[in-house]
Amino acid sequence: MSTLAVQSAPSPKPALADAPPSGLWTRLTSPRGELYSAILAGVLLLASLIARWVIDGDGGREAALVLAWVSLAIGLFHGARAAWESLAQLTFDIDVLMVIGGVLAAVMGAPGEGALLLFLFVLSGALEALAMQRTTRAVEALHKLMPTKAHRLRPGADPASASESDWEWVQPEQLAPGDVVRVPPGETIPADAKVLSDNGDEGGWAVNQASLTGESLPRTLHAADDVYAGTINVGNPLRIRVSRPVSESSLQRVLNLVIEAQQQREPVQRLIDRFSQPYAISVMLLSIVVFFVWWLGFGAPVWATPSFSSAAAESDTRTEVGALYVAITLLIVASPCAVIISTPTATLAAISRAARMGVLFKGGQAIERLSRLQAICFDKTGTLTVGRPSVSQIHAVGWSDEESLLSVAAGLEQESTHPIADAIRRAAAERGVTPAPGTQHEFVPGRGVQAVIAGKPARLGTLKHTHDLIPVCFRNKVQEVLQSVQERGNIAVVVVHDQQAAVVVLSDIVRPGAERLVSRLHQIGVRPVVMLTGDNEHTAAAVAKKLDIDLFFAQLLPEDKVHHVERIKSGQTASGEPGTIPDGRRFTGVIGDGVNDAPALAASDVSIGIGSIGSDAALETADIVLLNDDLGVVPWAVGLARRARRTILFNLTLAVSAMVVMAIWTLVGSRTGAPLPLWAGVLGHEGGTLVVVLNSLLLLAYPSGTGVASLESASGNSD
Repeated sequence: MSTLAVQSAPSPKPALADAPPSGLWTRLTSPRGELYSAILAGVLLLASLIARWVIDGDGGREAALVLAWVSLAIGLFHGARAAWESLAQLTFDIDVLMVIGGVLAAVMGAPGEGALLLFLFVLSGALEALAMQRTTRAVEALHKLMPTKAHRLRPGADPASASESDWEWVQPEQLAPGDVVRVPPGETIPADAKVLSDNGDEGGWAVNQASLTGESLPRTLHAADDVYAGTINVGNPLRIRVSRPVSESSLQRVLNLVIEAQQQREPVQRLIDRFSQPYAISVMLLSIVVFFVWWLGFGAPVWATPSFSSAAAESDTRTEVGALYVAITLLIVASPCAVIISTPTATLAAISRAARMGVLFKGGQAIERLSRLQAICFDKTGTLTVGRPSVSQIHAVGWSDEESLLSVAAGLEQESTHPIADAIRRAAAERGVTPAPGTQHEFVPGRGVQAVIAGKPARLGTLKHTHDLIPVCFRNKVQEVLQSVQERGNIAVVVVHDQQAAVVVLSDIVRPGAERLVSRLHQIGVRPVVMLTGDNEHTAAAVAKKLDIDLFFAQLLPEDKVHHVERIKSGQTASGEPGTIPDGRRFTGVIGDGVNDAPALAASDVSIGIGSIGSDAALETADIVLLNDDLGVVPWAVGLARRARRTILFNLTLAVSAMVVMAIWTLVGSRTGAPLPLWAGVLGHEGGTLVVVLNSLLLLAYPSGTGVASLESASGNSD
């Protein structure tokens, strides 16, 4: 029932919610079967009440009694099964308490109240289980994207001269790195891979990544570009070379993240889980103690059931309440069903809703942290900007040869994964320039790269990094060109080799949603919005001005970013720096690509990785992963997290308050002549559980907001 539904971890490959279960037993014990059984039990219980009102005399009472017992039997079938499963695991939980309460109520001569208890208990458990199924739809959607076949070139065959007989259909799990796979138009990419250059008709390749990243337009491909499992070829036939096994694909890692997130619990839920069984045992023992105290201490009869008729109300005599009646009522109202499910239902609903928008919360702790966000820091390249700059100009200084230096630059960046390196390699390929081979490659964090090419040192990166190799007569000119480029808000790097120097000018565009990002964050109380970048002061200032960012800090090394994150968390800024931050501790988040920003992400209170589906570091390091390119989803995710936190607080407050009030009423009312009716205790207890479940499900309908792209809109679904 409710406890089992919450505590059972999602299966790595869950059955689809829409798939009908096979077999009578499976149908009866499925969440939908429990729901239908609960409805039938409720109809019989209603018929019992109607029979008592409509049919006069003993016939009406007997008909009502029979219908109540049948309703009780239906509820007992599901309740006893759940209770037996708990006891078989040596667990004494809510399922056991509810079955004991229902059986004792019937034994005491109140089968209607026992049937009402089990009807509502089975109904709430079925609704909760169905709610859990709905929260796993994000997992199911990802499972549907998993490819089921691959057209592989037989090992040893030459891709250039392969005939049709050299290709074979295999399971994606059989693919190994290095395998060549053919993907016709309309088919799913079976594994993470790279596009081969020998695809026949050059160009015209594109993939639809909407189901994974929310991109509304197909992504155009070039030779050596990465493609990912689960995306769809919408261009010319593709030949790709597998880069990693299916079990390690980006899609599989996202799927694992969602499953792990659903298994993780918030601190409050872990506390509830730890004390739920001891509490259930305590409720049982307390009920036994109350029974003996009321019977032996107060002299109350054992079996007496209070009368709530109008005649009894007009009588001057105090309503007599039996010890067993008080004990059973206390056992029912003090059971913490609603408390136990208050947190997990809301957490799983929020995780599911966020996943449909391309936001992966790594469990309840990530939701709780994001809900407390007060200040936020962004990286620039790849976060506020698209991170895919293109070379717009190569400004060769003096006698320097533009093509020669582009060859050197491409050779220096041959092994780098930085967006600037990718842009330089693409520029060289587009101009037919071959990267210059080199040795002793070295990456200098925050500065650039260096190597030995044709026996002479070569460097690419910042002016400070390349300064020593720039001919003295070129230095002023290089600095002048750099300043001019940076004042326009563009990116520029210097390449130096063999007494030649050039400034490589690159341009980048801001991400979708970035223009309104700061104002929307301010509206929800998140400030300051800070940009931390390793780029130069002029470029950083241009981007900060365009996006109305509160504060920016430029020319930072990774350790400098950590320093600024710590200062912002403490509410301080260095003297003389632009802007001010109010004194006091601020809960601070960092959004970055998960690679160069890893130290800053680790130093933050909540870390958000943004990037493509193939970003390993973003998927592994951050508390929250954004698969959507639209930054407008950031304030939306903060709003969802805060809504989830309020939902949990409301659920817990309602559940605990109802439990305490009814427990006090049960004990005090039995001694003051105003006992709590058993049916009212049942309705209050199980009604609270239903309210908690339904309130949590409202998170699934949390609005997406204007102008925010989502995975559901990309795939044609809506709220």
